[in-house]
Amino acid sequence: MAQLNVNIDHIATIRQARMTNEPDPVWAAAECELGGALGITMHLREDRRHIQDRDVQLVRQTAAVKLNLEMSLAEPIVRFALKLKPDQITLVPERRQELTTEGGLDCIKQQKRLAAVVKRMRRAGIVVSAFIIPDIDQVTACRDAGCDAIELHTGMYANARTERQIALRIRDLQKARDAAWDAGLTVHAGHGLTYRNIQPIAALEGIEDFNIGHSIIARAVFVGIRQATQQMINLIEKYSQL
Repeated sequence: MAQLNVNIDHIATIRQARMTNEPDPVWAAAECELGGALGITMHLREDRRHIQDRDVQLVRQTAAVKLNLEMSLAEPIVRFALKLKPDQITLVPERRQELTTEGGLDCIKQQKRLAAVVKRMRRAGIVVSAFIIPDIDQVTACRDAGCDAIELHTGMYANARTERQIALRIRDLQKARDAAWDAGLTVHAGHGLTYRNIQPIAALEGIEDFNIGHSIIARAVFVGIRQATQQMINLIEKYSQL
C-alpha cells in the first residue's frame, strides 16, 4: 500500500508572508502525523522563502514518521542535510523566481555532481531519491548515479485537460515506472496531485510514496490539517485497491 508524505512548505509560506511565528510547520507536522501520514516532506530552499533551518531541525527531532527533505544540489544545502541526517532526501531542481518546483532534475546533464552527492548521502545512511520527469533516459541516469529511488513528476498529468492527454501522461508514468523497476529503483510520485485527480495515479501499481502538499494545505484551511490528511489517505487507499 502506498503511503502519504505531506509536504508542509506552504504552512511556512503563510507564516513568512507576515514574518511572524505562526502557523508553525512543526505543529503542522505533528497534526499530519496524527492524521495518519507516514512521512513529512519539507523543501529547504537556498533562499529560505518558506521553510527555515529551525523548522527542519525541530521536525527531525520530534516527528515519529519519515522525514523527506527536498533539496537542491547546492553545496551548503548538501552540508546541512549531512549534518541533519533526514531519513530521505529528494533532489530537485531549484530556480529563484519559480512559485514551486517546475520540471524535473536533469540527471543526465548533472550526472557527475549527482553521483558525488548520492555517494556522500548514502555513506551517511540517507536514502536518496531524485525528482524527475517520466523519461526512461532520466531513470537510467538516476540508476547510474546510485540513487535508491525516483520521484516521478506528475505535473504534466495534473495539467492535462482532455481524456487523450490524460491517457498519454499516465502511459508515460507507467513506462518510467517500469524502467525504474527494471533498474531496481523504488518509485515515488508527486506534484500537482489533488483530491480530484489522485484516482488514476493511486491506482498505478508500485508507487510506494506520494508527496502531496498544496492541495492538502488548501483543504486544511476549511477542515483542519489532520482531517485533510485523513481524507487524502482514504482516497489513496480506496483507489489503490481498484
